[in-house]
Amino acid sequence: MSVGGATQAGGGAGAEIDESVEFAGIALRNPVLTASGTFGYGTEFAPFLDLEKIGGFVAKSLTLEPRSGNPPPRIAETPSGLLNAISIENVGVRAFLEEKLPALSEGVVVIASAFGTDPAQYAELAARVCEHPRIAGIEINASCPHVKAGGIEFGQDPRLLAELVASVRKATSGPLIVKLSPNVTRIAEMAKVCESEGADGLSLINAVQAMEVDVESRRPVLSNVLGGLSGPAIRPIALRMVWQVCEAVDLPVCGIGGITNAEDAVKFMLCGATAVQVGTANYLDPSTAGRIARGIAEHARRRGFARVADLTGALETG
Repeated sequence: MSVGGATQAGGGAGAEIDESVEFAGIALRNPVLTASGTFGYGTEFAPFLDLEKIGGFVAKSLTLEPRSGNPPPRIAETPSGLLNAISIENVGVRAFLEEKLPALSEGVVVIASAFGTDPAQYAELAARVCEHPRIAGIEINASCPHVKAGGIEFGQDPRLLAELVASVRKATSGPLIVKLSPNVTRIAEMAKVCESEGADGLSLINAVQAMEVDVESRRPVLSNVLGGLSGPAIRPIALRMVWQVCEAVDLPVCGIGGITNAEDAVKFMLCGATAVQVGTANYLDPSTAGRIARGIAEHARRRGFARVADLTGALETG
C-alpha cells in the first residue's frame, strides 16, 4: 500500500462524513476497534460504551483449551506505559463460542484472536471459530512477547511465520489478519511473508518486549521477568513500523500502539493504516474507543475530507 495521494473533497463544517471503512474484507461502521487482551470478551465494557458505536472489537486471544496465565505480579505501570505478562489467560474456544459470544448484541462486529504453540493448534482453532456466523474474521496472535512457547517465536522467524500463516489459510477462507511483533529488525520483511502466504490484513504492533526492576528487592517487578510494554511510550515505534509496512505491501493495516485520543489515531491513518485498535487506554477510560471514533470523524470534517477513509495514506513526506 503506497502512502500518499488522498484527495480532499466535499467536506466542510456542516457536511455529513462517511465514517465507514473496509478492513481485510470486513465492513466496519468506523475505523476504531479495540485491541485483543484489553477489552475482555466485550460484555465487560458494555456498561461504559455502546459497542455498536465503534467499528468492532478484537476479543481476548483464545486457545483450544482454557488457559491460566502467569502468577502475579504480572502487571506494572511504567512511565507513559504499562508492562504486562498476563500470558494469554482465557476461557478456551468452547466457552467463548457457547457462553461469551451469545451475550453480545447482534450488531457488534467481533474479530476473534487465536493463539497456539504450533501451527496445527492455530489452524484447528481458526477452523472452529470461523465457522460461527458471528465471527467477522480472525486475528492470528503471532507475536505475544511474554509466553513460554509460541507467539513471539513465530513473529520473529520468517520461516515459522510463513508456515503458521499458510496453515491457518488452509483452515479457513474467512478474513485472516496477522498481528505482527515489533521485536524484529525488519518489520517489512515479516509483512511480506504474511502477504505471500495469503493473509488478508495485518495488525501492528503488538507490545514491545521489556522489563522493569525493583531496586529495593533487587528483583524484576514481574514474576515472568519479561513482559510486554504498551501505551503512549511505544507510539512513535508503532507509527514508524506501520509506515514501513504500508510502503512495503498491499495488504490493509490496522495500526496499534499508544493510541489515547483521536489525534493519535489519525496519525496512524495518515501513515497508511485503514483502521486502528485502542488498547491500554481502555483501562484508563473504558469509553475511550467511542470518543476516538467521534474525534476521527470530526477531524475529517474539519480538514475537508468527505470520508474518514480518505485519511488513510494522506501523509505528505516530500
